[in-house]
Amino acid sequence: MVNLMRYNPADDAFDDLFRGFLMRPVRMEGSNDVQIKLDVKENEKSYMVHAEIPGVKKDDILVTIEGNQVAISTEVKSEKDVKDGDKLLRSERYYGKVSRVFTLAQEVDDALSTAKYTNGVLELTLPKKATALSKRLTIN
Repeated sequence: MVNLMRYNPADDAFDDLFRGFLMRPVRMEGSNDVQIKLDVKENEKSYMVHAEIPGVKKDDILVTIEGNQVAISTEVKSEKDVKDGDKLLRSERYYGKVSRVFTLAQEVDDALSTAKYTNGVLELTLPKKATALSKRLTIN
């Protein structure tokens, strides 16, 4: 036996309206997505990471290393006031946390790792941990 339901075209339009509204990100005019953009290079001894994090203080940047996983996080504070004489025409503010986590192919020696922040670019030098060489066993 088949159950029949009454079709109401308004239900579809209503569902589509809210599905589209909830699925699409809302964006304010003139707002920029704050992201940490990375370049990762590798040589035999280490990884070099360049992360663009403009407009933050170096004291607000946190870098953590756990094995081969590296996490960079910071709190972004941006304020922009547009004034015409004594009258404030527009005020834009953004506060939020930004982070980026990535995994490298080999574990990092966190004791020898270094970080430098210049002109909005964080430079990380992450030496690779020495891996134990495999030993071949002789079969008797």
